[in-house]
Amino acid sequence: MAYQHPSREAIKEILEKSNTIAVVGLSDKPDRTSYMVSEAMQSKGYRIIPVNPNADTILGEKSYASLKEIPFPVDLVNVFRRSEHCPPVAAEAAEIGAPVLWLQLGIVSEESAQIAEAAGMEIIMDRCIKVEDSILLPEGKPKF
Repeated sequence: MAYQHPSREAIKEILEKSNTIAVVGLSDKPDRTSYMVSEAMQSKGYRIIPVNPNADTILGEKSYASLKEIPFPVDLVNVFRRSEHCPPVAAEAAEIGAPVLWLQLGIVSEESAQIAEAAGMEIIMDRCIKVEDSILLPEGKPKF
């Protein structure tokens, strides 16, 4: 079965429930899209966990070499990697029990979608998390 985007309401619910976001491919360079998007999400109240083996800290948070090294649960795995590099990330996200895999704007991987769906994860592809958050939660993340 071909991938279909979740409904807007489902994406809104995912964003409302997500507090800790692991960002695979988060650059430590402020001029990179991954940095700008993650910084904006951090300013909206999300905890951003960098996954970048080449950095010690990014945006004031310890960076991890892989998802498996993060010593606490994450609510969402946001991916800034080329499509061909996403299936192993999807498998690792499933392995750590992440409930959501989000492939950023321009990133599509049917194989990753199949891996995530087989693990019972929600999958979002080819969407910018910052744009979706700005549209669906313009007043910011609700406090529970």
